[in-house]
Amino acid sequence: MTDVQGLPARRAALQLLDAVLRRGQALENALNAATRGIDNPADRALAHAIASEALRRLPDLDDLIDSATRQRLPDDAKARMVLRIALVQALVLGTPQHAAVATALPLVDGGPRKLVHGVLGTLFRQGAQLRSVPMLLPKVEARWGKVWGQAMLGQASAALAVPPEMDLTLKDADETADWAEKLNGQSLAPGHVRIAREGAVVEQPGFAEGAWWVQNIAASLPARLLGKGEGRRVLDLCAAPGGKTMQLAANGWAVTAVEREASRLERLSENLARTRLEAELVVGDVLKWEPREKVDAILLDAPCSATGIFARHPDVLHRIRPRDIEQLADVQARMLKRVAGWLKPGGVLIYATCSLEPEEGENIAQQAAGFGLKTLPVAPDELVAGIQPMGEGWVRVLPGQGRDGFFIARFTTA
Repeated sequence: MTDVQGLPARRAALQLLDAVLRRGQALENALNAATRGIDNPADRALAHAIASEALRRLPDLDDLIDSATRQRLPDDAKARMVLRIALVQALVLGTPQHAAVATALPLVDGGPRKLVHGVLGTLFRQGAQLRSVPMLLPKVEARWGKVWGQAMLGQASAALAVPPEMDLTLKDADETADWAEKLNGQSLAPGHVRIAREGAVVEQPGFAEGAWWVQNIAASLPARLLGKGEGRRVLDLCAAPGGKTMQLAANGWAVTAVEREASRLERLSENLARTRLEAELVVGDVLKWEPREKVDAILLDAPCSATGIFARHPDVLHRIRPRDIEQLADVQARMLKRVAGWLKPGGVLIYATCSLEPEEGENIAQQAAGFGLKTLPVAPDELVAGIQPMGEGWVRVLPGQGRDGFFIARFTTA
């Protein structure tokens, strides 16, 4: 039954789910291997969409499956994986039920075909539906609820329901109104436009000429908090894919962008070429590399769990474990301690992570005094609408209104 139409995309989706749930790989990193041999971009996109939506709604899908089986299937059972991708197609992506079944059964050839067919038949006859607002994974709900409370959990579930609209950062903030009109979008701040996720990014007006780049509005805040560069020197550490590097360069900073992996710097170089912005690119590990002389400013967007981007990349919720957060927090603290000595007297350092874990944000900022840094509080008028600084002068962005989760602290030399 290998000639069933659409089967390769479903096989790829199954491989993607396995890569994330069993091997702990990032969905985007697993995509090329899973779709090898699939030449049609639409089929590759379908495989990605099936896996991504299954991860977005996994607890709800599993509840449906468990309601139609006498004995609970193991979490990593192939039959459960196949049922997940069949159900998400029919209940989320609009695939006809017969097509969802027809492409599911060959995936369990030599296995529990009758079980898969029976569960799908039962659920479809019952008119099974998914919740409009997905459940969070219980382990994530427990972790975030303890720290942020019930209101945040509701916002996070709502953010998980639908991939957010796309935020763009403009090369020239003075052209904000013009680009909002050209792109049929809305601006939430100077230099920002939010547009619907429709069509290929590269086909949008202004992309080819480098007028903007994709960057969530929360991710644009760290560079915004450094203001105008006026030719001063800034280090953008852990810089790829380059959104903050481009922001800084467009704002008049002389930027040195440091990234550990040369392959990631290639993408940054491509983005700089497209936008016709300039920066010095350096391959280096922040824990080993050091600048030739002290600088006016540093932006450390430290490696983190990235749990703040879960609305766009739901796989992160399934991959990150408490010990990962603990290990990353250790690296973040060591990085902040090391780079603090690279500032000129009176220089400014921005520490940021796209994480919703306080171990990677607030807890790290609390250690800064021991590294010779003092908080330079963020004022409300430096932020965008709907975001307020914390009492300590730091910034905690929680999910909602299309924003990624983020932590930002600004320091100067003590």
